[in-house]
Amino acid sequence: MRRWGLAAAAAVMALGMGLAEARTVRWSASGDPNTMDPHSQNVGTVTMVIQQIYDPLIHRNADLSLRPGLALSWTQVEPTRWRFVLRQGVRFHEGEAFNADDVVFSIGRALQPTSNFGIYVDTVDRVEKVDEFTVDIVTKVADPILPNKLASIYMMSKAWSERNNATRPQNTRNREEMATVRQTNGTGAFRLSVREPDVRTVLVRNDAWFGWNEPGQTPGNVTEIIYRPIASDATRVAALLSGEVDFVLDPPLQDLNRLRSAGNIRVLEGPEVRTIFIAMDVNRDELLYSDVRGRNPFKDLRVRQALYHAIDIQAIHRTTMRSQSVVTGTFFPEQVNGYVREEDVRLPYDPNRARALLAEAGFPNGFSVTLDCPNNRYINDEQICQAIAAMWTRVGVRTQVKAQPLAPFFAQIQRDDTSIYLLGWGVPTLDALYSFQSLLATRNGAQGDGIWNYGRYSSPRMDALIERMKTQSGGDRAEAIREALRLYREDVPHIPLHHQMIPWAMRSNFTIPHAANNQPYFRWMVVN
Repeated sequence: MRRWGLAAAAAVMALGMGLAEARTVRWSASGDPNTMDPHSQNVGTVTMVIQQIYDPLIHRNADLSLRPGLALSWTQVEPTRWRFVLRQGVRFHEGEAFNADDVVFSIGRALQPTSNFGIYVDTVDRVEKVDEFTVDIVTKVADPILPNKLASIYMMSKAWSERNNATRPQNTRNREEMATVRQTNGTGAFRLSVREPDVRTVLVRNDAWFGWNEPGQTPGNVTEIIYRPIASDATRVAALLSGEVDFVLDPPLQDLNRLRSAGNIRVLEGPEVRTIFIAMDVNRDELLYSDVRGRNPFKDLRVRQALYHAIDIQAIHRTTMRSQSVVTGTFFPEQVNGYVREEDVRLPYDPNRARALLAEAGFPNGFSVTLDCPNNRYINDEQICQAIAAMWTRVGVRTQVKAQPLAPFFAQIQRDDTSIYLLGWGVPTLDALYSFQSLLATRNGAQGDGIWNYGRYSSPRMDALIERMKTQSGGDRAEAIREALRLYREDVPHIPLHHQMIPWAMRSNFTIPHAANNQPYFRWMVVN
């Protein structure tokens, strides 16, 4: 009995210690991931969860610089050959040992047609297994920024994927059902415990993760993450203030002062590497959603310029964004390699000039069009669209806003089922090529080219400059980027609006490094 009593007391003590060490963060944002497949949807609402579960070969620090992940080192041994030495002793959450076969498989999976991550592996010709823990990635052309790209390609277990019929990414456009929609098996700091789409996602700490003891890193103490999407701004803020949630990724701008003045809330703020812009269908001979017949007004540069001149961007900055934006005339911010301040110039707000240009283009009475917009993806996205619609209507372009949640919005535009739409674009590689190639290259079937170019913009001159960016280096590459930025201003394939500022709000006993890619790295969060 005495032995039993001592054992029971020890068990109770151990349980108490375990409870004392448990640290749960209840996290919320407006939107929910539409898949758990790590190669299907290259959008922030998916990667904000995926990157907690899966590891890439190369990690990023909080300042977005590169550091070893599942690869301990990488070397460009030839102009078109990179060698990666892999970390040994790593296991996936379901027990499979990580090795070179998983790398060969994962990069091959990201190259498949249903992948939305092809932009990161567009130059890859093949992946060769050298030995169990060494791989060579052979590229079609010299690619000096390949390590930056691979920081966004997550490694999967080949064996697990084969068992679960998941050797290719989910086809999100067709809303395909497969194992990876709700199941995961990564090597990351947290593993998936519960997945209830649009209700809650629960992650638990992976104590075996290699990164907890990495030199130069201060590990967090979070043991459980409970993510709950709350679409209503007011409800999300009330949940934070009442203690129902601990961390809000996207606090509404109108509530920031209220949150700052609350004694138990901390607000972190900083610029995001993301630009908000309007893109137009400049390809079809007749728009899908307009009253113009037999003609596409957006093919006329004067009409694109007219829409640009009609936008009072300072009013949007001041009123809609409550000064929490950086007005821009280009399509990536200054943190990105290739930014040129002299090319960051907007067309001026001039509604009279807008009306004159419309008349010159043959639309003296304007026309009508539907503007597609998400309502829970970017900061005040629907409000931005409503403000722009009113401005365009005042100059004669009668605009109806179709705002919808991110899942149906992305499914629609990815079918090219749009005439004009609002999009936000982040630059995870921190290099200009990522934006030019994804958004402006002609969609010609080449891996990564025009993968997000849903307006089907096509310019031989722009394509030639993008090809130079892919292969050149130094001053020649910088000049190609600068010339492409100048063409972007002249040709108006988009109407740039602003770079986002991103506030995060959390209870005051939570600390986490603020990241310009708007990705919360909970492996570094500390709960006091």
